[in-house]
Amino acid sequence: MTTKIDLIYFNAGGGHRASALALEAALHRQAPSWQVRLVNLFEVLDPQDKFRSITGSGPEDWYNKRLSRGWTLGMAQELKLLQAAIRFAHPLLLRSLQQHWLRTEPDLVVSLVPNFNRALHESLASSLPGVPYVTLLTDLADLPPSFWIEPDQLQHFICGTPRAAEQARILGHDTRRIHLTSGMIIRPEFYAPAKVDRAEERLRLGLDPRRPTGLVLFGGHGSKAMLGIAQRLAATTQLILICGHNRALAARLRQLPVIAPRRVVEFTSDIPYYMQLADFFIGKPGPGSISEAVQQGLPVIVVDNAWTMPQERYNAQWVRENGVGIVHGSFRTIERAVAQLLSGMDAFKARVRQMENRALFEVPEILDRILVQATEHVDRGIDTGLRHPASTI
Repeated sequence: MTTKIDLIYFNAGGGHRASALALEAALHRQAPSWQVRLVNLFEVLDPQDKFRSITGSGPEDWYNKRLSRGWTLGMAQELKLLQAAIRFAHPLLLRSLQQHWLRTEPDLVVSLVPNFNRALHESLASSLPGVPYVTLLTDLADLPPSFWIEPDQLQHFICGTPRAAEQARILGHDTRRIHLTSGMIIRPEFYAPAKVDRAEERLRLGLDPRRPTGLVLFGGHGSKAMLGIAQRLAATTQLILICGHNRALAARLRQLPVIAPRRVVEFTSDIPYYMQLADFFIGKPGPGSISEAVQQGLPVIVVDNAWTMPQERYNAQWVRENGVGIVHGSFRTIERAVAQLLSGMDAFKARVRQMENRALFEVPEILDRILVQATEHVDRGIDTGLRHPASTI
C-alpha cells in the first residue's frame, strides 16, 4: 500500500509554499515510494473560491500586496484580530477539514503553516485517529501564543533552532515529539556546488568583476524599500536587485541614475545563481532569505524596527547572536551598514562558513521515524490517547 504524505501550505508571503516544494523534492529523492501531496489550505477551506468571487482577490493577495508596498506597520495588532477570527470560525473549520481528511485519507500530515494548527490537528485526530500530525516551523522561532505551537496537543514539532525547540518544551510538549534540525528547509538548488565564473558572469550582466556586490532581495513581490536602498547606495555600491513579480518596481529602479553598476532582475527561479555572483545580502529578515543567503556564503544586512513583521523579529536577533551579518534600525543607514560589513568581511564570512544547515535532508529521516513508530504502536495495540507516536530528537 502506498504511503500518502500531505504537506499543508498556503501562498501568503511565498515562504510556506517554497518550503513545501523543497520538502516535496527531498521526499521524492529520499523516500521515492511515498506519495507526496501538496495541499493548499485555502483551497480546502474555500473549494468554490467564494472569497475571491466576493472580494475580487484571493485571501493571500492583500497580504502579499502589503509586503510589496511596505505596509507592514501594525501587523502585530492585525495578527491578533486574525487569530480571533480563526478561533471564532473554529467549528466551521473543523467540519471542513474533517470532511477533507475522510475523503483523502493521508497516512501522515505535515503542516508548514501557522495559526491554523489547532483546527488542522483536532480535525485530523477526530476523523483519522492514529494518523501522525507534524508541525514543521518555517520560522526560526514561534510567536506565542498560538502562532505555530499550540499547547495540549499530541503532535510532533520540527524546529530549525534551539529557541523554537525550547518554546515547544516550555508549552509542555514531550521532548520525544520535538525534533531539532540544523536550520530551515531551503530548496535543493542552494546545496549545489557553485559552477559559475563570477568575473565572466558579472561582466556579462554589466557589472564590475572587481567591486564588492550586494544582492538586494525582498521576497517574490519585492518592496518599495528597494528604491531607497538603490538611491542611497547609487554612488558607492554595486547591486543586483531582484524584484520578483513586481514589474512596476523594476521599471522604477531602472529609471534611477546609475553611478555604481547595477543590475535589475524581475522574477527568477534562479536565486542561487545571482547569490553566487554577490558578496553579501540586503533584505528583510525573512527566515528563508536569511537561510538561503547564509547557505550560499553571504553575510546579511537586515533591519529590525516597527515595520518588521512580528514573526520575523527574532530572526534579526538570530543574525546578531550568530554574527553572520549587520542589523540596523532602518535602511536609511544602509551606507554605514555596508561600510561596517565590508570592513569586517573576513570575520563575517568565516562565521557564515561555520553554519551547516542540513535540514532538507534531516526532515525526511525524521518523518520516516515518526511513521515507523506510529505503525509499531498500532501493531502493538498501544493506546496513547490520540495514539500519536513517541519519537526521539
